[in-house]
Amino acid sequence: MSSQAKRHLITSAIPYINGIKHLGNLVGSQLPADLFARYQRARGAEVLFLCATDEHGTPAELAAAKTGKPVAEYCADMWEVQAKIAEGFGLSFDHFGRSSSPQNHALTQHFAQRLAEEGLIEEIVTEQVYSKADGRFLPDRYVEGTCPNCGFDSARGDQCDNCTKQLDPTDLIDARSTISGSTDLEVRETRHLFLKQSKMRDTLDNWINQKADWPVLTTSIAKKWLHDGDGLQDRGITRDLDWGVPVMRADGPWPGMEGKVFYVWFDAPIEYIACAGEWVEAGKGSDWERWWRTDKGADDVRYTQFMGKDNVPFHTLSFPATIMGSNEPWKLVDYIKSFNYLNYDGGQFSTSRGRGVFMDQALEILPADYWRWWLLSNCPESSDAEFTWDGFQGGVNKDLADVLGNFISRVTKFCNSKFEPTIPAGGAWGDREEALIQELESRLRAYEAHMEAMEVRKSAAELRAMWAAGNEYLQDVAPWSTFKTDPDQAAAQIRLALNLIRIYAVLSAPFIPTAAARVCADMNTLDMAWPTDIRTALTALPEGHGFNVPDVLFAKITDDQVAEWSERFAGTRD
Repeated sequence: MSSQAKRHLITSAIPYINGIKHLGNLVGSQLPADLFARYQRARGAEVLFLCATDEHGTPAELAAAKTGKPVAEYCADMWEVQAKIAEGFGLSFDHFGRSSSPQNHALTQHFAQRLAEEGLIEEIVTEQVYSKADGRFLPDRYVEGTCPNCGFDSARGDQCDNCTKQLDPTDLIDARSTISGSTDLEVRETRHLFLKQSKMRDTLDNWINQKADWPVLTTSIAKKWLHDGDGLQDRGITRDLDWGVPVMRADGPWPGMEGKVFYVWFDAPIEYIACAGEWVEAGKGSDWERWWRTDKGADDVRYTQFMGKDNVPFHTLSFPATIMGSNEPWKLVDYIKSFNYLNYDGGQFSTSRGRGVFMDQALEILPADYWRWWLLSNCPESSDAEFTWDGFQGGVNKDLADVLGNFISRVTKFCNSKFEPTIPAGGAWGDREEALIQELESRLRAYEAHMEAMEVRKSAAELRAMWAAGNEYLQDVAPWSTFKTDPDQAAAQIRLALNLIRIYAVLSAPFIPTAAARVCADMNTLDMAWPTDIRTALTALPEGHGFNVPDVLFAKITDDQVAEWSERFAGTRD
């Protein structure tokens, strides 16, 4: 199904509830998903854009304990914080849900029962790491040690982030508890439910082989998990924890599973579906099944997921195994856009050491659009990318201030001084205007193609090139000189440029929505129609249409600010 479908279901990887995320998390899923959602809405598509907080498991329990709050209260408070930050960054979710919702509890239990009925759930007595110092079984991610595959010394009990190999805690060398640091660990028996993913291996392999248009990053990770070593393994879907979705069948208790909860990586992706039910419950929409069930109309929906590369195995294998294994008509993902990592100034972002810029801090020092533009125009698509303050300063100052902001300022101020703050009449277009129209038409088609293909950096580069074309046009025709000898021709040049401002605002809105809305307000127009034909769009604001001369759209970032922020975010955050 083409990305030019009329209905788009879009989800971004749901963030853990335990704390505020850094800019690398933002650009790895939510921000590019928002870009795509905004673009598709601008092109007239019906969009359902969903995200939520991932609230279950030990991360939530430990974070709550540090604050002295009950875990449910902590999660409710942090959901408010994350929702507010998302709003601050202009993330246009149709609904921002919670994996602890009643809808997700019911749906998770439903899927588990259906998988059991299809013969894909097995009860197994397993050996699990128990920490004497902590007095508890340790979830996979709370056991760390050295990876037996690549030697990385901070591999987690479920996966090595360095080589992405799937692990069990007992595979780790020199294992330790991440809660207490204790190495006084022992293996004890416990009974759990396992999803028999191995029975789905051929089905998943055939399905992935059909996705020739997926990014190489996505398919290569999926294939590695399917075929390396012993291939796709059966996976435990329950844990010995207090906080989570209780292990029950949809129709009642699950004998032998009392006191256990479903593993967070089983219930978290199901929240994508449950979130649509929450959207309806909140009064924001109706008939969620037309988005998620192919027997209810979802056949014409194109479903796109956005995520960092560490989430790819669960979204290409485990979640599809859950959906396919249920043997029910649920909508499967059509396209997975995965991203590499954004590093920070020669190293990694670190939540524990406060290294790098976190989302709340970013909004404290600069408006969201500064961050949106730089992150998207430099997002880690084909390889890891790096945030540096010098690079950020250069990107903002050159692109937003010197190219886009400068064009808008020069045109509006000149028109106001030589004519009036209205679209001037007189004159006609000539060869230079025709050349500009042809260039803009060509670049617009390229911009649209890149956006449809979710090629984020190429889209940003094409948009900037359209901004630059306007500046080059101004330099060539020099209306300030033309005005001295031919005011009517200068009026025609400025009339085109003023209309070009509106076009820039519309095309830029997916990237910098707040600034785009401000530009349209200054141009006194609510017309945000996509400029499918540049020539026609250049006459959208008629002669005599009034506008306001805007203030500075993007202030330049100074060297003093860069020095201050470099020191502030070097790793001093508690």
